Amino acid sequence: MKKVKPEDGQSADIVAENIEHLKELFPEAFTEGGVNFDTLRQLLGDAKVLDEGEEKYGLNWHGKKKARQIALIPSMGTLLPCPEESVDWDTTKNLFIEGDNLEVLKLLQKSYANKVKMIYIDPPYNTGKEFIYPDKFQENLDTYLKYTGQVDDEGMKFSSNTEATGRKHTNWLSMMYPRIKLARSLLAQNGVIFISIDENENANLRKLCDDIFGEENLYCTFVWQRRSGAMDSVDNVSIDHEYVLCYAKQKAKLNGIRRSYDKYTNPDNDPRGSWIADNLSAGKAGGDVNYEIEDPATGNKFHPPTGRYWPYNPQTMNQKIEEGRVIFPVKASGRPMLKRFKNEAQSETVPVSSYMRRLGDKKVSNALYSVLNTAGTKELQNLFGGKIFSHPKSTTLIKSLSSQVLNGKDDIVLDFFAGSATTAQAVYDLNVEDGGNRKFIMVQLPEPCDEASDAFKEGFKTITEIGVARCKKAAEKINTEKPDYSGDLGFKVFKLGESNIRSWNPDRRDLEESLRSHQEHLIEGRTEQDVLYELLLKRGVDLAVPIESREVAGKNVYSIGYGVLFACLDESITREQVDDIAQAIIDWYAELTPASETHVFFRDSAFSDDVSKTNMAAILEQNGINHVRSL
Repeated sequence: MKKVKPEDGQSADIVAENIEHLKELFPEAFTEGGVNFDTLRQLLGDAKVLDEGEEKYGLNWHGKKKARQIALIPSMGTLLPCPEESVDWDTTKNLFIEGDNLEVLKLLQKSYANKVKMIYIDPPYNTGKEFIYPDKFQENLDTYLKYTGQVDDEGMKFSSNTEATGRKHTNWLSMMYPRIKLARSLLAQNGVIFISIDENENANLRKLCDDIFGEENLYCTFVWQRRSGAMDSVDNVSIDHEYVLCYAKQKAKLNGIRRSYDKYTNPDNDPRGSWIADNLSAGKAGGDVNYEIEDPATGNKFHPPTGRYWPYNPQTMNQKIEEGRVIFPVKASGRPMLKRFKNEAQSETVPVSSYMRRLGDKKVSNALYSVLNTAGTKELQNLFGGKIFSHPKSTTLIKSLSSQVLNGKDDIVLDFFAGSATTAQAVYDLNVEDGGNRKFIMVQLPEPCDEASDAFKEGFKTITEIGVARCKKAAEKINTEKPDYSGDLGFKVFKLGESNIRSWNPDRRDLEESLRSHQEHLIEGRTEQDVLYELLLKRGVDLAVPIESREVAGKNVYSIGYGVLFACLDESITREQVDDIAQAIIDWYAELTPASETHVFFRDSAFSDDVSKTNMAAILEQNGINHVRSL
């Protein structure tokens, strides 16, 4: 029976609880000195806290506050559906998104916050050469539209030479900070992020992640061997390894390595079951654990090996001997061993080593295994029949890391520096191996392929096109090798673009014309499907939910996510059609009985007059559908 401690009689410490809640929500606002209230104010929306004043302990650079603020600014974009570039559009749950990952991560917040189980990214390593995310690329959607040629702007470059600017680390950190900050919001409470990195930014990335996740949520930095032969180097140091940082949103336990019981046997028919012979000594000698023990059968006496000690005091050791748990050797020169029984194993798993072994090396019981970087290149070459992408990571690396996280077979995996889409292929492979239904979200900037590259000569204009092609080829490979496999090998393609809803931007020299031109709130040329998927994003609905349609009075009425949303986006709804459309929605709503509140959307300009619009809303509200909106 436990004693009552003095603190057990105290009332709840409200302040301490509030601090814990704040720390869970805003770990980057806490330092060694406590709460950084300037940071907390900024995270709560106070844009005035942008003065580059004195910072406390931690990783600081000129522009850090601005980088944090960038993560808080909402995106004005949307994700435009591309069914013609997709595979199994109507049924797949996988997503492949082309666009600046900063904007895309913002757009995914409502639909995927706290839902992603694992994130893996392989960001630019910042070697001092050009990388595709220059400083001003973080400012807003307009910058992305200019870079991708969606908006005219003379003289826009697509990359930035960081070394020439004299801000090598600053630019890289300002690029990474808001992206990782937004990624943390998408992680489930038990979610984990893995980030590949090399020597150039490993130390800075560690501090940056400590700031965002809290240093107590670091699992480890995995080390893996990327090459076998020595690299030519001006300083005679061959860097043969890379790192994978591993952070949790809320640290618990990684899966570890499942304990092997292959070596457990029962040669003496011990009624306690199978066992293994384990060491009976360890470490350096000390105290009363360096004594003599005797084999009761032969009288042979044994001391612990030189420099070692017995793990038990004499009383406990005698008890172990009486229980037949100590195995004495036949010769006095031998070494006593300890019986460890299978049914007494403390855990089904052993802790995973932070050092990743190379596949093919001598088997180590608690290690993850990967392959050399060249294996990732060969893997891609086998799919495409030639060298298409430089230095891709291997699916073996992704699958090894995922073994520590992906317990559920329906988990979501995100990679927002998707590159050639190694992560997507790894998810396909994992599902094939165990019949799972894991889903991936790939995000990749449409970075142009070098015109001198093999990829460009093969017809690939952007890195995104390579990633999409890899998903298709990986699926074809599985269908060939496993013709009976019926899992999800498709993906929906979306592309980042300007919102379908026009922003109010009047010409103050001609307000009358501005009013006339803004009577239609939706951008000309956008399809009903374009608008539907923006509604999903704005309402926080999964982009993979089913969309059904029915024709009513010559108009398409849509049900999204089994009645979470209804929409009729036709450009014209007459007074006579209002009753029919409203009744169809009411009947469909009753049929589906959605668990959450339903929202219904129409084009504002579709109604012939205000009476029609008012009648539509009134009829729906009288039947329990209270959230009726116009676009």
